[in-house]
Amino acid sequence: MADPQPTPKTSLPRRILAELGLTTLYRSPRDIKLICLQRFVRLFAYGSSTLILVSFLQALGHSRARSGLFMTLTLAGDVCISFLLTLVADAVGRKAILAAGAALMATSGIVFACASNYWVLLAAAVLGVISPSGNEIGPFRAVEESVVAHLTGNAERGDVYAWYSLVGTAGAACGMMVCGWAINALRANLAWSLLEAYRATFVGYAVLGLVKLMLALALSGAVEADKKPSEAAAGAATTTTETTPLLNGGQDSAPQTKKKTNRWTALLPDISAESKGIAATLCILFALDSFASGLAPLSWMTFFFRDRYGLEEGRLGSVFFTTGIISAASVIVASSLAKRLGNVKTMVFTHLPSAIFLALIPIPQSLPLSLLFLVLRACTQSMDIAPRSAFLAAILLPAERTVVMGAVNVVKTTAQSLGPLITGILASRGLFWVSFVCAGSLKASYDLGLLAVFQNHERDQEAAARAAERADEEAQDPR
Repeated sequence: MADPQPTPKTSLPRRILAELGLTTLYRSPRDIKLICLQRFVRLFAYGSSTLILVSFLQALGHSRARSGLFMTLTLAGDVCISFLLTLVADAVGRKAILAAGAALMATSGIVFACASNYWVLLAAAVLGVISPSGNEIGPFRAVEESVVAHLTGNAERGDVYAWYSLVGTAGAACGMMVCGWAINALRANLAWSLLEAYRATFVGYAVLGLVKLMLALALSGAVEADKKPSEAAAGAATTTTETTPLLNGGQDSAPQTKKKTNRWTALLPDISAESKGIAATLCILFALDSFASGLAPLSWMTFFFRDRYGLEEGRLGSVFFTTGIISAASVIVASSLAKRLGNVKTMVFTHLPSAIFLALIPIPQSLPLSLLFLVLRACTQSMDIAPRSAFLAAILLPAERTVVMGAVNVVKTTAQSLGPLITGILASRGLFWVSFVCAGSLKASYDLGLLAVFQNHERDQEAAARAAERADEEAQDPR
């Protein structure tokens, strides 16, 4: 018998590409690439609006406290929209939900470009998903993460989530820089007023909403959820009604549980008791983190540097472009760490330093030191995003991912909505720095709580999987 051929060694460039997750992304389905492109476009739009949101409201004559109330009401209203859309996304159609959200984005951009009334703008911000934080709000992320989990295997999922997170962070960073320098150019070259330049930004927001709409319509039917096992079983039971008495030993063939017959209630998902317990725990922890994020959202942070240090829009956009690109690059490092440390430890050990640096940003009175802490925070700020998405996808049942992730996002947005109002009140009283310190402290508490609750969860799952494999092997070979 011939000697077995040695396994060829993988070249160094291929190993680097595989380590960075680029090989996995390249081999992923076309729909995954469209989802990532959608997220880049959406976060580009969010970044452009976030840079100027507080300044835009002040240009219309609204106080800092009223601007904080605007952001709080925007997030609170978004809770209702997100809850309703994610609850029925799998039944109505994921593609339809993403397309509808993109159309609303375009509409809100047009309203912001034309209207001045506080309540009209608020309605447009809620329905059209204007992000006060520069990060994800609305139903998009929950639906898209469910699509990623649906179309990728468990081994590749971490790499895909890492690049999904990276393109979003990079999109927000690019949006802020382009917006900042575009406003400077409009004022310097065309002599536009600051308010006119701000309105032009929202015209661009509307155009990006239309681009996202076209990308959503380009998705295939593969993104839709599989038919639920319970529905398939119900269909099978309908075709075998005549044999039911024989299978039941002659007992009454009436169903033991009441089936959903109303077409509206049929859209609601069934969630297992185990998933409910996990979701409740996650909601409590994520609510703490999100409340902290609401105290120092990106819109208030950009206004903080503009107000204290007098940075104009172009330089402001460049600063946050730099920190955004650093955050985006760190996501790939997180993917590599998660393969070695596990998702939970990667989430905690990367997020905790960023919480500390966040609390330190307003302490110095000089721009270089504040920028130093801002950059240090950016180095690890986003490293927990991809491991968190992979962790959620791994511990939730496939049929429950969309609704549970949506519920988690709703709870996060609800908790986050309280923060901007508190920060607005503090800022109006000269206590802007308090919101940063409180935000960093609460985020550190979230990290420690997450580690305490879930540090052994992945290890227990792996042990259970190995035990199941051994049991299958013993069943196949009883000797």
